Amino acid sequence: MDDSVLDTVGSPLIRVDSPPGATVAAKLESRNPGGSAKDRPALRMVERAEAEGTLEPGDTLVEPTSGNTGIGIAMVGAAKGYDVTVVMPVSKSEERRRIMAAYGADLELVDGGIDAAKERADELEAEGMVQLRQFENGANPEAHYETTGVEVLDQLDGREPDALVAGVGTGGTISGIGRRLREEFPGMDVVAVEPEDSAVLSGREPETDSFQGMGPGFVSPNLDTDLLDGVLTVGLDEAEVECRRLAREEGILVGQSSGGSNLRARDVAEAFAAGEDPGYRDVAVDGWEPRSDDGVGVAGDDPLVLTVFWDSGERYMSAGLYD
Repeated sequence: MDDSVLDTVGSPLIRVDSPPGATVAAKLESRNPGGSAKDRPALRMVERAEAEGTLEPGDTLVEPTSGNTGIGIAMVGAAKGYDVTVVMPVSKSEERRRIMAAYGADLELVDGGIDAAKERADELEAEGMVQLRQFENGANPEAHYETTGVEVLDQLDGREPDALVAGVGTGGTISGIGRRLREEFPGMDVVAVEPEDSAVLSGREPETDSFQGMGPGFVSPNLDTDLLDGVLTVGLDEAEVECRRLAREEGILVGQSSGGSNLRARDVAEAFAAGEDPGYRDVAVDGWEPRSDDGVGVAGDDPLVLTVFWDSGERYMSAGLYD
């Protein structure tokens, strides 16, 4: 018997429909108690703040978010007895608002993107609230290094992955998992996926904030760009088509960033199976260089490409994703 809902963090690794001669496997993070990958850093950031004495009983937490981190912090706050205020762009889905409210969090909506939410959270922090700062808090990638990455290693059943292909928001998930797996499998690739209309890692100016939870419009301090072998972009329309396919053909209900990540993971797996160049773009960050020992796949026959399904599609119903 678990003592708390916080003890139930964890998720399965599942094989999804894959190109001939390859395997794509996804970490199904909607199985976490708060319904997304963000439960892990939410819990770890709160625990670190408690250990460091920056968060004490009676304090109120505040965090800017596109949704899932806010939900994770609201869940952790409810379990631990903290009041929570979440600041979120008004463009994000109605379900996110209602889930946060169900956990007892207060919600402030702001016009604009995540930068506007960050500015408002800074104001509330100056008034006495405690901000966890998911984009630069090292406990974010650390949570994935010590939990998600370890779980993946246990779930691989002895297989060697050729690549981790995953979307980027705060950068905590891909950095934490990628760092842990790279320690065990030095030859594997780590590939970022970003929206084509917010492709800052590809060297473009952000245009819109179309994806919920991916492509914040800036390079997050928590993204370890030195881990990356390259970057791929994905469009919103094709990602949503993939979400509907996953639901209707595989019984897997996910959101936009998961659909987009899965598309690019399939592309990479198909290229590896054919012995072809997977076509990563260079990362347009000062000081980034491709690895000199880079190759096309590392594990030989039946290449394995890993990805992450961040949350459940239930959080996107009002956005028309499954209409």
